[in-house]
Amino acid sequence: MSPAVSPLLRIPVGVVVQRRKAESPWIDFVWRAIGVLPDEPNMQPWTMLREQEGATLYYAGSATVDLYRSEAERYRENLASGAPGIWVVLEPAEGEWPYAIATVTADPAEGESFTEVAVNLVEAVPMPDAIHETIERFVSEHHVDEAFVKRKRRRANPEALARRERGGRDE
Repeated sequence: MSPAVSPLLRIPVGVVVQRRKAESPWIDFVWRAIGVLPDEPNMQPWTMLREQEGATLYYAGSATVDLYRSEAERYRENLASGAPGIWVVLEPAEGEWPYAIATVTADPAEGESFTEVAVNLVEAVPMPDAIHETIERFVSEHHVDEAFVKRKRRRANPEALARRERGGRDE
């Protein structure tokens, strides 16, 4: 969304990522977001949560899911999809950890738009119930159904459709 427009609601979340040993000669690990936690946990970013079956889970840090009135229709479609999701975008970072949280969104179109940058990691993760309820309330308050208006076609002008002369000859 445009930085000039302020969100009407900001939902704080914590992002959980997974690091798994890669079965590839070119990379050592595969990273991916696997979930969001309602609210911000009282932890430092990149705290290890647990290790299990060759994978390590980390609390990557906090972010906000920003809600805008103009996107209420897309949030509504997300909720009605049967499997509502939150899109987590991780971007490459310099330093000790290979990725940083770029954004977290409930707008499917915005989440998908981040896939255009080939180096971003974009994952749709399940939407927690508490966030689902908050977004549902937001949609009920701010979504406005717009009536479909069918445009009328203009009648063709028979004179404009008549054969024209080009270069002094009829074609």
